[in-house]
Amino acid sequence: MYPTSLTQLARGNPFSAPLFSLQKAEEPQQKLQGQSPRRLAAAATADDEVSCDFGSSKYYALCGFGGILSCGLTHTAVVPLDLVKCRLQVSPEKYQSIGKGFSITLREDGVRGLAKGWAPTFIGYSMQGLCKFGFYEVFKIFYSDLMGEENTYLWRTSLYLAASASAEFFADIALAPMEACKVRIQTQPGYANTLRQCAPKMFAEEGIWAFYKGVVPLWMRQIPYTMMKFACFERTVELLYKYAVPKPRSECSKSEQLVVTFVAGYIAGVFCAIVSHPADSVVSVLNKESGSTAIGVLKKLGPKGVWKGLVARIIMIGTLTALQWFIYDSVKVYFRLPRPPPPEMPESLKKKLGLTE
Repeated sequence: MYPTSLTQLARGNPFSAPLFSLQKAEEPQQKLQGQSPRRLAAAATADDEVSCDFGSSKYYALCGFGGILSCGLTHTAVVPLDLVKCRLQVSPEKYQSIGKGFSITLREDGVRGLAKGWAPTFIGYSMQGLCKFGFYEVFKIFYSDLMGEENTYLWRTSLYLAASASAEFFADIALAPMEACKVRIQTQPGYANTLRQCAPKMFAEEGIWAFYKGVVPLWMRQIPYTMMKFACFERTVELLYKYAVPKPRSECSKSEQLVVTFVAGYIAGVFCAIVSHPADSVVSVLNKESGSTAIGVLKKLGPKGVWKGLVARIIMIGTLTALQWFIYDSVKVYFRLPRPPPPEMPESLKKKLGLTE
């Protein structure tokens, strides 16, 4: 009934949509004038309401700014939980649990001790957010143009995975120096209390390598995390509008769209925490101990040790990811950036598959 090669391609795609089936369905036929077929994103805005063109320099710059706010603010807000999580990873015999970790930290360092490492956290994750979200938009459009409209739709999850992995590669290079300082401040009591004390001391002891020795474990942690974060979010948004939201997305207010964004972000965050936690444990121990290597730390921790602190990380990353997507999408709303609707099958592909007359 349908062209065999295209049908096999759609069904055989390992990253194809859940419940994807080649069924004839009522599809909206109208198309906004001047709309680019490469649009794949999480929300909708009419062309006459936007402040810039999709894929323009201004669009990328404001997306990067949204990334700075979403990552910098949220990671700084959860510094106390992150501090306890890191200490639980590197000294499990002392801190043992989240509750005990907080009580010991308060007893030894006071309330101010819970804020240790806030400066490198804010600077590092702001730079990471700039690259993560900004480059994601760049690579998503770049890869989409290479693939073409029909393949972009059929292989859209693969597109999300490739674009997010490419973006995170550069984002981690920007993050690594501040992440090394943050972990050293948080996990070595007495080493340094501020970024101004820590960075020069680390440089004097180990040179520039002190700031980048954790970049490979960071890639191991952050690239799977970010691939899950973006791909799971994009597909969850698509499914929520298809099966959970009681009205079409075009009829939802911007506030309602942002609620969907938050829910999809939290769901994505839970999966992000699980896939990236073993590497996160390695990074924490690696940056604490001078002269250590990733392989050595992995052997030291063992299969069970790499999962220490997982509950704290799920709580932290789930909330973090939901807030990041909410802030990022809110920035797009505020600056009236193009926010295309969930992807639909191109008319040319429908004709090839015999879904339209």
